[in-house]
Amino acid sequence: MWRRGLPDDSALQGSRRRRHTVQDPRPGDLAPAPDNAPDAHPPEAPLTAWPDARRIAARAARAAPARAAAPVLRALDDALGHVLAEPLTALTDLPPFDTSAMDGWALAGPGPWRLTAGRSGRGILAGTGVVEPLSDGHAVQIATGARIPPGATAVLRSEYGADTGDGWLYAAKAPQPVGFGQDIRPRGQECRSGDLLLPAGTRVTPAVLGLAAAAGYDELATVRRPRVEVLVLGDELLHRGLPREGGIRDALGPMLGPWLRALGAEVSSTRRIADEADALYAAIDGSSADLVVTTGGTAAGPVDHVHPTLHRLGAELLVDGVEVRPGHPMLLARLAPERHLVGLPGNPLAAVSGLLTLAEPLLRTLTGRPEPERRPAPLAEAVSGHPHNTRLVPVTFRYDEARPLRFSGPAMLRGVAVADALAVIPPGGAGRGTEVEVLELPWSSGTGGTGGSGQDDDDDGIPTQEGHA
Repeated sequence: MWRRGLPDDSALQGSRRRRHTVQDPRPGDLAPAPDNAPDAHPPEAPLTAWPDARRIAARAARAAPARAAAPVLRALDDALGHVLAEPLTALTDLPPFDTSAMDGWALAGPGPWRLTAGRSGRGILAGTGVVEPLSDGHAVQIATGARIPPGATAVLRSEYGADTGDGWLYAAKAPQPVGFGQDIRPRGQECRSGDLLLPAGTRVTPAVLGLAAAAGYDELATVRRPRVEVLVLGDELLHRGLPREGGIRDALGPMLGPWLRALGAEVSSTRRIADEADALYAAIDGSSADLVVTTGGTAAGPVDHVHPTLHRLGAELLVDGVEVRPGHPMLLARLAPERHLVGLPGNPLAAVSGLLTLAEPLLRTLTGRPEPERRPAPLAEAVSGHPHNTRLVPVTFRYDEARPLRFSGPAMLRGVAVADALAVIPPGGAGRGTEVEVLELPWSSGTGGTGGSGQDDDDDGIPTQEGHA
């Protein structure tokens, strides 16, 4: 049945179309649609405040399968970008034995030291298994990472020692007397076996792979990536060549799959669907994905079939329009207890807005990732705002400031293509120097420094007044 769902703790903060005489239904009080209700667009509903929409999306999938499913064991060379399903605990001490921190000589007691060649005749090399004890007053050449021999008290760096050729070693060049334990990495200096190294929910980076290997792992338990299917709607969209005969190139099909993968999803397919109600119904009804993402068709035009199709499917609307520009016609629906649909507007930047408002929080929960730390940034320039809605504006980071970019209209991608983040501009706008929340893009280099876009100052500026649809 067709339902408008509201989260248990959601008194939507800022709806601009709410009637004070109508009480919001509680989840248990939602009445089914009449049997003779037409498959048409539902009555006008209040828009959801932008912060509420993100919270609803994050909480919608708390019991979803990606978190509940058994972990997926992946070899280290296949785990990059995934999320740890279990804490990473050390399987060994690190280092596993006392090792030399430098090339030089292992020493026993005070000098000068009688030189010995060791069992191999070449000193002690990294990877040597059994090493002979070192007698007091003796020294043996040792390589970085090699096992410290029993009886050794310190390591003298090669640049500090003087081998005079008479079989004796002197610390003639050392800036200070050789101290006990100098340049020795003791066993367990970094961790002991059983120590917690990383919590569950940590994203696997190249450094995490290195740490896991050092700690004794051959494979990692990872969260199953949610399966996502992208449905691109619009008969006017061309998939090759230049725009012609009223058609325009599809910008969202090539963009959304990689973006969703960067958010931790496994994108099973990107399909083009004709502007026909039955075709859309069949595509959504036949999908087995955890999340279906549609583009376009969320408004009330003659070929906007998303709302009627959700009605036919008996979906539960969790978010139906958001107080944000661009992208206010976005929506979030529950197709089944473990399946969701995010409807993105058809304009490219408006679709990006919907992606970060609804899809990102939902996928964050599904993949077990923690909520990113909120780091406000001061605006380098004043930014105009919508009278009532939040506005998302592409920015680049320059010297700890968020510099607004031009070409930020709802149909434009030129600004976000070089952006590090989207700045969250409150209703009414924000002045220069005002600290605003920023939603960093998956490939952002982060705040500070000269930014990650590599654009000249001539490419930055106050957003154009093209509109905030």
